[in-house]
Amino acid sequence: MKKNNFLGKIQTRTGFLTLLVLTYWLKYLFVAYFDFNLGLADPLQHIIMWISPFGFSIILLSLGFYFSKPLVSYIAMLAIDIANTGLLFANVLNYRQLSDFITFKTMSNFSKVSQGLGKSSAALLAPSDILLWADIIIIIFLLIFKVIKIDQKSYGFSRAFANTSLGFFVLGLNLMLAECSRPRLLKNTFDRTYVVKYLGIDAFTAYDGIKNESSTTVTKNATSSELNKILDFVQKNYAKPNSTYFGKEKGKNVIVIHLESFQQFLINLKINGKEVTPFLNSLYKNKHTLSYSNFYHQVGLGRTSDAENMLETSTYGISDGSLFTSLGSTNTFQAAPQILRNNGGYTSAVFHGNVGSFWNRNDVYKNMGYNYFFDQNYFSQDDSDSAGYGLKDKLLFSESIKYLEKMQQPFYVKYITVTNHTPFELDEEDQDPDFKTSNSSDKTINNYFQTAHYLDQSLNEFFAYLKKSGLYKNSMIVIYGDHYGLSNDEYTTLAPLIGKDPDDWSSFNTAQMQKVPFMIHASNLKGGIKDTLAGEIDVLPTLLHLLGINTSQYVQFGTDILSSAHKQIVVFRNGTVITPTYTLIGGKTTKGNVYDSKTGKALTSFTQKQKAAIKKISVYAKQSLALSNSLNNKNLLRYYTPKGFTPVTPTFDYSNNYQQMMDMIASLGNKSTALYSQKGSTTKLYKTNASELVDRESEITKVPESVLNTSTSSSSGSSSSSASSASSSSASSRKKE
Repeated sequence: MKKNNFLGKIQTRTGFLTLLVLTYWLKYLFVAYFDFNLGLADPLQHIIMWISPFGFSIILLSLGFYFSKPLVSYIAMLAIDIANTGLLFANVLNYRQLSDFITFKTMSNFSKVSQGLGKSSAALLAPSDILLWADIIIIIFLLIFKVIKIDQKSYGFSRAFANTSLGFFVLGLNLMLAECSRPRLLKNTFDRTYVVKYLGIDAFTAYDGIKNESSTTVTKNATSSELNKILDFVQKNYAKPNSTYFGKEKGKNVIVIHLESFQQFLINLKINGKEVTPFLNSLYKNKHTLSYSNFYHQVGLGRTSDAENMLETSTYGISDGSLFTSLGSTNTFQAAPQILRNNGGYTSAVFHGNVGSFWNRNDVYKNMGYNYFFDQNYFSQDDSDSAGYGLKDKLLFSESIKYLEKMQQPFYVKYITVTNHTPFELDEEDQDPDFKTSNSSDKTINNYFQTAHYLDQSLNEFFAYLKKSGLYKNSMIVIYGDHYGLSNDEYTTLAPLIGKDPDDWSSFNTAQMQKVPFMIHASNLKGGIKDTLAGEIDVLPTLLHLLGINTSQYVQFGTDILSSAHKQIVVFRNGTVITPTYTLIGGKTTKGNVYDSKTGKALTSFTQKQKAAIKKISVYAKQSLALSNSLNNKNLLRYYTPKGFTPVTPTFDYSNNYQQMMDMIASLGNKSTALYSQKGSTTKLYKTNASELVDRESEITKVPESVLNTSTSSSSGSSSSSASSASSSSASSRKKE
């Protein structure tokens, strides 16, 4: 009888809507407790979270009632439920990867990222995910087999409006309870988790969309006068260069090596008695390396692209997505490639074994002023040569030499490695038989050590080539980790392996895990291991000062790490702030959220002096992020050109890089500064134990047919002329730039 009573209730259209709302509510609760970390602290927060899915789901599903035809009404409600579940599922996957929720900008720019996701997307799936779709599958079958019958009764506008009104009433109740528990929730949003916790995924998405549209309007209405506050701020915090180091590496090539997902704890770490990264350890301790033990990544949702942006521009990423994908196609940059072109006639290039559209790099690099971008099209196309996010690191370095040697010197190049990226998969033949990884309960951690070891071997091979070819003596090599590799959920399992007690793990420990390596190595450099506190935002002014370029006129939020005036404060994109004295978790200044940076203990009370110091830190951090947001979101650099800086004309053509370089060598003749012009081909000097190249060593020297077949006529256009004038190291060419 109860079964028939239940079936009877869902045979009506209102009953069907109720069924969809309840099933969505149940799976939302499942996700909220088992996938999201919402930080539910008291019974009221739990109650509010239970209510939060109802309002918007009723409003959305009630739209089906506005269709008068019964079949169309049911199809509409089911389609809305599928779309809403899809949004929830996408947030689950995003949260597993980034510990954050999908923003409107993330969704609108997904096409610019999706092509490069590879295997890692599948790695995020879990068996429990079927529960998010099971109800929809069952309901569809019940409809097909007419267990649930379509209600043929006619419903007018009043019933539809009543359902929608009910949804708004529940939403209003939800907002009222949220405001009681968290006043000014939508006014002071510093953490997206709070919005989701109190209002749900649907409300968060709607709120974020409104905020995004408002931001777009603000950008259109921005004026040059808004730049004045930013200029005042960066000039006030400018750090003069260290006279001992200023210009020490003037005129040298710059080779930046981007260590994917590489955290500082890997340095000097041993697993089963073997060093995970023996080569990097030796470089870290080398007397010609400036190594930093307290250097942090500061990325947000843009992850790798955020790290690149900070490295190249010394400005923060945006708060609600990736600056590269959201703003990179249109924004004005004052980035390292163009600054070095204007100050030394540098040629610039990026080597990356993934598709050029990933993170919108094809557009961003042009706007930054990069002459060349060697993406996956310039390397081996064999499927076995790639893993996860692109070409394996040993192959990237070895196959890049045929291009690197043909670049005019001095050059500024960046290598973006990818093998040490989640899910950290490595073919058995690529694993070092002499290195045995950990045997923890977490496979991801075990794999992480394997791929980090592989990356270390790749760097060792590359450095050996630099020394044999002669590039080493004329280059400054910069190595940095872009962001964390292991996530918060894995730290307690990792803790014993790095000498920590998992039972004592705190938010302070998590903040400390955001340390990444930063090393500057050159044969004539006086190095040493420094404990100076710094972050990715500080890299550009440091490098420019080493190259003898004054940065006082540029808009840069970081300061020279080598300067005595360097500001030892690291601001994370999520608001957390670290100084040598205090660590503010999430930027909060309340008890329990402020830690003593030296002892790692949470402060439970403050003296007046401490309150004043903590407030000063908080104000500086918020101002830094707010001003950087304003600069980037409003594209304010279009209104400001520093003295001696020539804005980028983004006419570069990355489809014919090889031909452009060969044309350059031919046109310059004996004035060419390319290594190839000086010594001939150096590719045979490169030695690698990459298993993929055992039977095809010619891959190192071989240029893909698709690259060779590029029409030479295309290299004679405006893009080629831009690259040519920028690449030439002759005095006349520098003056023209």
